[in-house]
Amino acid sequence: MKILLVGEYNSSHKTLKDGLVSLGHEVTVVGMGDGFKKRKVDVNFSEKYKKGLPLWINKVLFKLFNIDLHSNSIEKQFFRKKELFSNNDIVQLINEHSFLTQPKTEKKLLDFIFQNNKNVFLLSCGLDHISVKFAQDKKYRYSILTPYFEGKRHKKNYYSITKYLTEPFTKLHHFIFENIKGIIASDLDYHVPLDGHPKYLGMVPNPIDVTKFAYQFPEIKDKVVIFHGINRNNYYKKGNYLFEEALEILRSKHPDKIEIVTVESVPYETYINLFNDAHILLDQVFAYDQGFNALEAMAKGKVVLTGAEKEWLDYFNLQEDTVAINALPDAQKIADKLEWLILNPEKMREISLNARKFIEEEHDHIKMAQRYFDLWSSKI
Repeated sequence: MKILLVGEYNSSHKTLKDGLVSLGHEVTVVGMGDGFKKRKVDVNFSEKYKKGLPLWINKVLFKLFNIDLHSNSIEKQFFRKKELFSNNDIVQLINEHSFLTQPKTEKKLLDFIFQNNKNVFLLSCGLDHISVKFAQDKKYRYSILTPYFEGKRHKKNYYSITKYLTEPFTKLHHFIFENIKGIIASDLDYHVPLDGHPKYLGMVPNPIDVTKFAYQFPEIKDKVVIFHGINRNNYYKKGNYLFEEALEILRSKHPDKIEIVTVESVPYETYINLFNDAHILLDQVFAYDQGFNALEAMAKGKVVLTGAEKEWLDYFNLQEDTVAINALPDAQKIADKLEWLILNPEKMREISLNARKFIEEEHDHIKMAQRYFDLWSSKI
């Protein structure tokens, strides 16, 4: 079948494409490469107004005249390639803001897709109205909005999240749901809010091509190396501040046992190799499940502190602290888990082996591609 995957978040669509191609399908990924991460896509839309002087000019024009040069640019690029967005057997949107334009532009582009493709599906991945509303209503025990509720930074710094609750994005959400055949969740953080929704088709775990990640058994020769990658834009959303507090606690107790490596906002191709020598990777706090960075690190055999909540354990029938370590929103508890690991290196080796096996069994990209295709086919 001819399949179009619109938008990218980490490498979920690119890896899904690889799986679908292995199954014999013709697949194209269109997107913006997921910002500074520079993820690879087949057709990459240029973001001319996202940094430097063009960004400043765009902000001024938008504030004074409500003109968004970025949206205008993406719209022009879209219609220059409109044949890509027509007559596909299946189209999947990465989330409710696949083109990262103003809602009125987003609606215009999506309307063209809906008018020219019969089978359009939505992936709940990243952020969307339903998951943010679930967090806003405090239905999670904790969420990416926990720092917002606790007053970490000014509320305007959370607009990239809370915008999904504004009237324009709420209308966009309803417009999308009126036109899609169904929605699929990429992990438990999106499954939980969607469970029971009439258009929800189910969860397909993020696809990982394990052949691209060589397993590295955690040989500890001197110090335990802890890797902390920070995306400064998501510093509070991901809970990096809690990791930093936990590392300070650990550094004060075991300075001779650990080496801490910290990097900030680097492209994916650089990032994925920077933690090769690490034993432990700090991923995110405010999550129930793992994102791509955690999954790829687990494929390499790293012990990852990330979302690994009870819902995730129950879904995959796992025991606590056997595959990944749940990072609770408490610096002392995170420090305690890290201390337990460095004082019990045999546990680290056990978790490392289990993590790789888990990725092979539950996230293999060809298996996941078949599951996507089966869900799509159920509604065609």
